[in-house]
Amino acid sequence: MLMMFSMDIRDPVHGNIPISNSEAFVVNSAVFQRLRSIKQLGFAEFSFPGATHNRFLHSIGVTHLAGIAFDSIFKTYPFKNQESRWRLRQALRLAALLHDIGHGPLSHTSEEVMPPVHKLNVKAYEHRKSGKGYDKSTRANHEDYTIKMITDSSLTEIISKHFPDLTPFHVACLVDKSLLCKDDFFTDGELNFRPILSQLVSSEMDVDRMDYLGRDAYFCGINYGKAEVEWLLANLRVHIENGEVNLALNRRAVYTFDDFLISRHHMHLMVYFHHKSVIYEEMLHRYLTSPTCDYHLPADVNEYLRCTDFSIYEHMSRSSNDWAQRISRREPFRVLFEHHSTQENPRLENMKKVLEANGIHVILSNSKARLSKYHSSYTDDTSAKIFVVDQYDRQQKPVPIVNMTEIFQKYEETRAIERVYVPPEQFSEAEGILIDKKL
Repeated sequence: MLMMFSMDIRDPVHGNIPISNSEAFVVNSAVFQRLRSIKQLGFAEFSFPGATHNRFLHSIGVTHLAGIAFDSIFKTYPFKNQESRWRLRQALRLAALLHDIGHGPLSHTSEEVMPPVHKLNVKAYEHRKSGKGYDKSTRANHEDYTIKMITDSSLTEIISKHFPDLTPFHVACLVDKSLLCKDDFFTDGELNFRPILSQLVSSEMDVDRMDYLGRDAYFCGINYGKAEVEWLLANLRVHIENGEVNLALNRRAVYTFDDFLISRHHMHLMVYFHHKSVIYEEMLHRYLTSPTCDYHLPADVNEYLRCTDFSIYEHMSRSSNDWAQRISRREPFRVLFEHHSTQENPRLENMKKVLEANGIHVILSNSKARLSKYHSSYTDDTSAKIFVVDQYDRQQKPVPIVNMTEIFQKYEETRAIERVYVPPEQFSEAEGILIDKKL
């Protein structure tokens, strides 16, 4: 099936991005348009004024990279027919486009006020792998809303109508690896392509990260997140094992993969864990978990569409809660002390005790970052593995990427940024106490 393009989106990061006729209906849906009002980096704009970009454009960028990745990997792959190629490519692009649609307002912190997941009535979860269920006490997260919106909302009808070669559930299967696909949609011949397509949506080398790292760096005006994404994309390969097609990387791009991981690590330490972003999220958490908080995210997805960054800001501006008011007035607590290490510093607890004994309100934060979860969660599950192949040495067997780079061992430890925050009106007093007590 030939993909006809109906619109072009001008992106400051990737340039011109073509969107097909069918994809345009998804992009123009109320579910997807909501992402215009969900900022990619939440409170980061208070640290980096340019960081006002949204998840709408990020999702468009991820879709663009997904198409490039598929074409690069399967450039010469002999699918049974062209229909199989386009079916799998389209499922990947839709999963990339819709991977973020369930995100709550401002940040992951708003998941504190999401309802129990059973109230969403996600029928697709009836097809989950054993052990992946939930009880009535389990709170929903943004991924639950994403699967609900894909499989049971007004968007579901749009996908079903404009993509006759696939179903919304097939798209959901690439977003949520725990869903069981009982038909042969992801197979071509004797091979199952679901593992590699899922890895392109979510893994240590997915197109989501390839987009947001460069995009966040661009809008923040910094260089930390920049990596050779084009080289990574050009060197993506496949490795077939036990009838499943897995993601692989050409050996000549392993150093680029190292740099990609380090770039993301540094973005966490220098941007995502910026002291202003951290304290705003801490204050939001305190508001959302306080007894006086009357802000709750609804289980009904139609009502959820009205829950945006703007709506929660408006709500907090009317609240009498002190945390909500501090956020509304842009009066965050200030950093009094900061410690970077791989070991927790007992001095912070001592500072807290002394300051509180003197009537100072204290917030302690501990932002932790690890280079990757890949090396710690590595199992025999083939779908979790990324392999390295050698295009020049045919006798070199494909091996898991953890065996081809020392980056995981060199960055094995978790790095933490610990901070002591105090109210701005008490900052000078608190500073004097620490000096006087020689803490």
